[in-house]
Amino acid sequence: MAPSAPDPAIPQPLARPQGAPDIDAARRLKDARTGALRVALVGVHGFGTHHLRNLKRLQEKGLVSLAAVADPNPPAEGALPAETAVFPNLDDLLKGTPSLDVVIVATPIQTHAALALAALTAADLYLEKPPVASLADFQRLQSAAESAGRSVQIGFQSLGSHALEAIRDLVALGEIGDLLGITATGRWVRNRAYYKRSRWAGKRSIDGIDVVDGVATNPLAHAIATALRIADARRLDDLVSVETDLYRANDIESDDTSVIRLRTVTGIPITCALTLCATESAEPYITLQGSEGSAVFHYTEDRLSVLTSHGERREIFGRDDLTENLLEHLTEGGPLISPLADSGAFMRVLEAIRTAEAPTQIADEFIVWEGEGEAAHAVVAGIEDALDRATAAHATFSELALPWARPLPGEPAGVLTLEGQEQHDGGALASLRTGTTLAGRLSPRPYLHPVRTLAGVVVSDHLPSDHPWHLGVGIALQDVNGTNFWGGKTYTRSARRYEERDDHGTILQTGCTVAPGVVEQNLSWRAQDGSELLRERRITKASQVDHRTWRLDLETELTAVVRASLAGPGSNGASGSGYGGFFWRLPLCTDVNVFTAEQSGESLVHGSVSPWLAWTADFAEGPASLVFAAPPQSQDPWFVRATDYPGVGSALAWERPVELAAGETLTRNFTVWVRDGRLNAAEAAALRAQL
Repeated sequence: MAPSAPDPAIPQPLARPQGAPDIDAARRLKDARTGALRVALVGVHGFGTHHLRNLKRLQEKGLVSLAAVADPNPPAEGALPAETAVFPNLDDLLKGTPSLDVVIVATPIQTHAALALAALTAADLYLEKPPVASLADFQRLQSAAESAGRSVQIGFQSLGSHALEAIRDLVALGEIGDLLGITATGRWVRNRAYYKRSRWAGKRSIDGIDVVDGVATNPLAHAIATALRIADARRLDDLVSVETDLYRANDIESDDTSVIRLRTVTGIPITCALTLCATESAEPYITLQGSEGSAVFHYTEDRLSVLTSHGERREIFGRDDLTENLLEHLTEGGPLISPLADSGAFMRVLEAIRTAEAPTQIADEFIVWEGEGEAAHAVVAGIEDALDRATAAHATFSELALPWARPLPGEPAGVLTLEGQEQHDGGALASLRTGTTLAGRLSPRPYLHPVRTLAGVVVSDHLPSDHPWHLGVGIALQDVNGTNFWGGKTYTRSARRYEERDDHGTILQTGCTVAPGVVEQNLSWRAQDGSELLRERRITKASQVDHRTWRLDLETELTAVVRASLAGPGSNGASGSGYGGFFWRLPLCTDVNVFTAEQSGESLVHGSVSPWLAWTADFAEGPASLVFAAPPQSQDPWFVRATDYPGVGSALAWERPVELAAGETLTRNFTVWVRDGRLNAAEAAALRAQL
């Protein structure tokens, strides 16, 4: 949709001749010594009522005089000072109210551009967020303000928090280590009545005029603006990229559930996961992810929590009022907290949302309506977990492969089915994902997810919020010649601890053949500089055992391109943490029983060597069991986690690295039986006996 053209009926700001004295500025300074600044408010309902209360406070302090208000729907009798004039619109107000110092515009989004341009002909401006509804209007407003010599404050109230200075200090002092990323999480509830409160609510446009009233641009716009300010991304060119993943559960045009992913010129990733379809409203917050800790800022409460290895500290800060700050700027010359130019980065986000494809409608089967009538509100199934995963992994809803999200182009790259099964994702036993769009810190690589039983029980997980680099079912190592192909922090013998290092590699799929029951892949393990360390041939097969059980066979051949040391935390000195190689991340499940032929329970099975290992539990869709057969090539110990998180691996480098000469190949074959229902040790042994 093209930006709306300027209305020729709207008076355009007049430029002050170069070198001419700023009469208005001189008058303001004079009036500041002799009396209050004269203020007009446009829009007295909605958020305008907040401005009325604030102006009353400022008038009692002798800082302002509310000279006039404009609104087609006049305020209630007695709501204004006796001397305040009332007008139906801004044009009449400007004609009837001389010598204004400040105009405050608190009106619907689509009116901001026209009203702001008109106001700048007469006074300085306080403009509610978002500034305008398109980047073209923003640039036009900037030009008008500069030509008229006017100051413009944008109403991102959270930017007045004193916590922002404290956050700058803790980052500069390295209290949470290196800043790795910033996320914003917003979980609010908005009911049907919210979207019927006005003609423009939830609209992308009205009669060809941009509105862009979505979760990220209006109700939770402060989350994005605050995250941008913490990243010191203010101007248009402070952002390198903006990605949008937009959805709606309500019967509206705009988005009510979205992920906005940004990257700044300094390389800091910012991911904002926002919804108006939560189970219940919670205070939104910004998270600073550091190499040695984290900081969480609840911006509506000015509350900051900092968590490091030294413990947690909490503090509540004060806040500067933006209207008062504008008055001080006009009378004393101090800086504005939220000047128009500093909204450039936010406007680039808004423009990306405005020009994006229409938000995807979430299917009814994934929406639950709570409440009755106009008070009813939509709840997207699993939305709280989805927001947590999105921010932990800096991933979109599409990358999370949520059942209601739009599929990523080219994903899944293939599906594993049985002979005679339909070749589509919905009927697949396992879906192959390339992982190419994932954040570098996750060590992007191909993997299987979701993996299902014959009855449809999902028994794999990926991008969990506790360990977002856990990617379904696949092969990964934390240390190949110093490159981390596992994701997350790296354990080194020299540091004797896990450290955040810029050492993550990528496993790229260079070839893939998919047929019923089999997927063949050629993979290239590459360091950050693009150099190839390993080549892998991976063959994954599916075959049916009985009406309750199917069998997954995975064969990997790792060939060293250069002399290669295959290692991990265990072989690097982390006792008991010998993960690396084949790994299966399971979803959250209950009543877990993990056992081998000899032992039962996580503490006894972990690190043991046994021909098979079984995991049986109750999953979201029902009970299921997995039986893992050890590779015949080596007695690799089992890596098991059931308490902290659910996962099973076959440890390739439990205590010592595997050394490969250039051209040498290492082979491992893994078999896993995937079964509906729970099984016992005798049944698990019987499956293993089939080999």
